[in-house]
Amino acid sequence: MAEIQIQRKHKLGLAQARKVAFRWAEQVEEEFDMACTYEEGKTHDEVCFSRSGVSGTLMVTKDHFELNAKLGFLLGAFRERIESEIVKNLDTLLAQTPAHKKK
Repeated sequence: MAEIQIQRKHKLGLAQARKVAFRWAEQVEEEFDMACTYEEGKTHDEVCFSRSGVSGTLMVTKDHFELNAKLGFLLGAFRERIESEIVKNLDTLLAQTPAHKKK
């Protein structure tokens, strides 16, 4: 079973990071037919995603994202391509979101 692990630091704060994670979840639901659930917490949120051959989580905190996914046997052959697409999508969403500014 192939695994994907991606970490991205940011300076958005939890509220802005939450918005990015919601957009990411909507995007993977639409583009990749994933089923996503979103659970908010006090210090971090967690997006669980799955579809046939893929399951994983995206943990969202005030200063980083951590994605862990497991690919089934058939999709494991495409691990590098899948990982690069996830990285591209997440990095694009992060680039579009202004950093949190302290008052």
